[in-house]
Amino acid sequence: MLLDNLLSRVIRHGRLTIIYPGGRGRTYGEAGDGPGPTIRIHHRSVLMAAALDPSLGFAEAYMDGRLTVENGDVYDVCMIVVHNFEKVGLAGASRLKLALRHLLRPIEQLNRARASRRNVAHHYDLSGALYDLFLDADRQYSCAYFARPDMTLEEAQAAKKAHIARKLRLEPGMRVLDIGSGWGGLALSLARDHGVDVTGITLSTEQLALARQRAAKAGLADRVKFELIDYRAVTGRFDRIVSVGMFEHVGVGFYDIFFNKVRDLLADDGAAMLHTIGRTGSPGPTNSFIAKYIFPGGYTPALSEVMTSVERSGLIAADVEILRLHYAETLKEWRRRFLANWDKAEALYDARFCRMWDLYLASCEASFRVGGQVVFQFQFGRDVASLPITRDYLYVHDNRENTRLAAQ
Repeated sequence: MLLDNLLSRVIRHGRLTIIYPGGRGRTYGEAGDGPGPTIRIHHRSVLMAAALDPSLGFAEAYMDGRLTVENGDVYDVCMIVVHNFEKVGLAGASRLKLALRHLLRPIEQLNRARASRRNVAHHYDLSGALYDLFLDADRQYSCAYFARPDMTLEEAQAAKKAHIARKLRLEPGMRVLDIGSGWGGLALSLARDHGVDVTGITLSTEQLALARQRAAKAGLADRVKFELIDYRAVTGRFDRIVSVGMFEHVGVGFYDIFFNKVRDLLADDGAAMLHTIGRTGSPGPTNSFIAKYIFPGGYTPALSEVMTSVERSGLIAADVEILRLHYAETLKEWRRRFLANWDKAEALYDARFCRMWDLYLASCEASFRVGGQVVFQFQFGRDVASLPITRDYLYVHDNRENTRLAAQ
């Protein structure tokens, strides 16, 4: 059996038991690591699909109910699978398919304007009620910043916004561009707390509508403008540019276009801050389950891929910070809240969607804990003197300010 051969070669740390169709069981991994989770496969159709593409094959079978998890849950399975496949790598036919996907990556990430709008709609134009089930009230849908281990999600998301604001070195009256402004939380915070004028851009009609409503309700509509526009179509000059959680949707083939655009839009003495998921290892294709069902056209870059394009653009990298495990803690809390609201999510969509979303959150948490996924925060400028020459200004934490921001 191809699947049995694959798992025998790859699962070396931890234990995973598979009960195959017909009832035969096989345990993979180390004998001294406890019982571990059990996957029961109900249909033979799963075997070949999982052998050729473990991520997509197992995911679709789990979503459809053709396999179930026993003696644990899907997160326990993800931790074992991600850890082993990251450390050991694929084998056999699945390795060949991964190599093919790597070659076809430029086509998979061909994110021209029309494709970008379609990809954004696939994920971000889902019902707002879904996101209310697991995000904080500000709908921060990116990695929080746990400046203290005892922070709540709300406090950590407020700390993230405060950390970004410090990196931007804002002054009242500055013009700020927020590329990928989401539901508007960061733009509104920057305008309210720092007296700047913000233009937020998005390709999601659902996010745009709510962001404009929030600006009007906060009395900030004169200082915060949200537009439905592709970053490539923006004109003008800005003192500061910020982008949080959008770069993952740019596509490797468009990195030069992105950074050249940031350079052209940035004032001569301006500063830009980019917050994006990244990988600690070398470039490779997006996880096949995530690419098909969650973020079509999405990709988390290696540091080398980002910096190569930055160098060609002429922008100066002033600082690079790597946030480790912050996103794992963020996803852990998102998943806890989602599971607590499973019935409401199922009423919005269906049980298959809920299993898909649970797997998405669980597998991503595992990837940030043991799979080499991190968050990069870059500061860029056009002038070498545009930002301070030490990092001291970044770490003057005022916990009372973070608590106040979380309460707003």
